[in-house]
Amino acid sequence: MARIQNYRGIIPAISCPFTPDHKIDEPSLRKLASWLASHDGVVAVMTNGHTGEVFSLTALERAEVTRIVAHELKGRMPVISSIVCEGLAEAAEHARAAKEAGAVALDVMPPHHWLRFGFTPGHALQYFDAIHKAVPDLDLVCHVYPAWTRASYSSQLLADLARLPYLQAFKVGQRDMNKYARDIKAIREADASKSILTCHDEYLLASMVQGVDGALVGFATFIPQLIIDLWNAVKAGDLKKAMAIQDVITPLKDAVYGGGEPTGEAHARMKAGMYLAGVIADPTVRPPTEAPNPREMDELVAAVRHAGLLAH
Repeated sequence: MARIQNYRGIIPAISCPFTPDHKIDEPSLRKLASWLASHDGVVAVMTNGHTGEVFSLTALERAEVTRIVAHELKGRMPVISSIVCEGLAEAAEHARAAKEAGAVALDVMPPHHWLRFGFTPGHALQYFDAIHKAVPDLDLVCHVYPAWTRASYSSQLLADLARLPYLQAFKVGQRDMNKYARDIKAIREADASKSILTCHDEYLLASMVQGVDGALVGFATFIPQLIIDLWNAVKAGDLKKAMAIQDVITPLKDAVYGGGEPTGEAHARMKAGMYLAGVIADPTVRPPTEAPNPREMDELVAAVRHAGLLAH
């Protein structure tokens, strides 16, 4: 039975604050989670996404991040944890650890060896099935990778996944708007009850107006209210207001993502922006991810000031 009834709205993929010596900063993580949950329009928080520097975290640390956030938000807001593993047994272990830590749903990323070697539809269906069998009472979210990768799901596979009763939502990030539209149509036709959430941090408005149910984005750990306001304007059909809000978001987007897709260094720039806005007290990232250079910091300061968010 599904434990999250509402995947429609804004779900921030939470950043993971670190201390200067690269340990998980539990007080700061709790404060960030609580702050995100205080926004009307945020319906859940997701841990261990790319924004949370998941690849720098050990399996135990991933469970610890989820434990901290789930404990902080207990009784207030559900927590989703991402699963990013290389095999069925490992994925099942991570799924059980996430459940024990307090997650009530799992965002399932493709195994990263698929990026190199590719996969078959049967591989994907077995992967989701193995995770479901490990934690049968948790909902699953399908994390859709960019169309240019070898881990991209076909429209037919997305339709097949949409028919799985335990898979309740799709985090769609095709970065190819033609495929994006085809995939949304395929999912809707397979099961219109399943939620579709954009994860196109770098062009939110363009992806929101194509009939989705909200956004599951790392960018919302930085500017949740602006993204909530954008989504509310889109839902209301007020394109003029939505474009005005996007005009505020765009300089922030450009300063964080540099005109491209999310990267480790983009996540470092976002942490720096969060620091400038007073959202976190320390923008430390784990090596080998690199902190912003002086030019990038100048751009971030200008963008955060333009949005009226500058605190430091």
